[in-house]
Amino acid sequence: MSDTRALAADLEPEIETMSARPTAILSVRQLMWRKFRRNRLAVFGLVVLTVMYMLAVLAGFVAPYGVRETHQQFPRTSPTVIRFIDADGQFHLQPFVYAITRAMDPETFSMVSVEDTSVRYPVELFIRGTPYNILGILKSDVHLFGVEAPGKLFLLGTDTTGRDLFSRILYGSQVSLTVGLFGVILALVIGASVGIISGYYGGWFDEIVQRIIEMTLAFPQIPLWLALATLVPPTWSSVQVYFAISIVLSILSWGALARQVRAMVLSLRTSDFVRAASYANATPPRIMFRHLLPSTMSHILVIATLTIPSMILGETALSFLGLGIKAPMTSWGVLLNEAQSVQVILQLPWLLSPAAFVVLTIISFNFVGDGLRDAADPFSR
Repeated sequence: MSDTRALAADLEPEIETMSARPTAILSVRQLMWRKFRRNRLAVFGLVVLTVMYMLAVLAGFVAPYGVRETHQQFPRTSPTVIRFIDADGQFHLQPFVYAITRAMDPETFSMVSVEDTSVRYPVELFIRGTPYNILGILKSDVHLFGVEAPGKLFLLGTDTTGRDLFSRILYGSQVSLTVGLFGVILALVIGASVGIISGYYGGWFDEIVQRIIEMTLAFPQIPLWLALATLVPPTWSSVQVYFAISIVLSILSWGALARQVRAMVLSLRTSDFVRAASYANATPPRIMFRHLLPSTMSHILVIATLTIPSMILGETALSFLGLGIKAPMTSWGVLLNEAQSVQVILQLPWLLSPAAFVVLTIISFNFVGDGLRDAADPFSR
């Protein structure tokens, strides 16, 4: 008994100190962010997407060549190997590439690229090359890396006309990644607005809206994509086609979001805070968009991150089928369109490199979406 009293006497100062410390009160956003950070896959996906979008913005700076720059002497060239050890076994601190020459393969009688080990070109940083502009504002001709002419550096090889595939992938990401964002913004505005209004008013308006959504969701996506894409006039510019595809994809994606938001509004419209706002003579638009919309925002963000991958895949599919983005613009779907032939895939397997970027982006969006979905309920374990 005496030992227990002594222990309590020793702990009493610590207990008083702990009780005197201010207790941090975390907001819902802080709780969500804390739980999101614990999901390693979600953090990994967020980092990958951040890098992807930074590369898309800085495509002109990171890409060693321009999107339309053609190397006529090096069509169908395999990826260039960056080396630190030369043919004689000597180590070089600065990476380098060998000169590329064209020779005939005695077995297939086709022209192939061959390294000339007698000529080396060091890989340099901040090298001048093809002029470009970033966001239409910053103009420059300094690239992140490259080699001095007449050396060539093709990280992922060249296509059938001699254009650097790595540079085209970076420029193509500007279309493929932004078409998803633009389409999702339109789908969110339409879906969230229709879902909130339909769930709040209900009645005959809700019935009509639900039947329209069911008709939209009943059509198979690929045939509907093809039908809507063929309505685009062939005389339209690439920019007009880009916005048309974004609108098409948003039209096909707002229905599912509207139904989910409607279900949440149906459960929230009888809540105490909605009744209090109604008793305070708040107008229906104010109740819907100042009280109900914030309550569904976390769910809307989760749906957005899970919808963007379908948007990207939709653009890729349309461009792959030749009905989407067309030259002179480029996208990942346009690049994959060049790899349709089995013969091309067997001879030029590096033309499938854009597929790796598509897969990595889709997986990263799904990781982030799963992390947000779990973090949307920060009080669960």
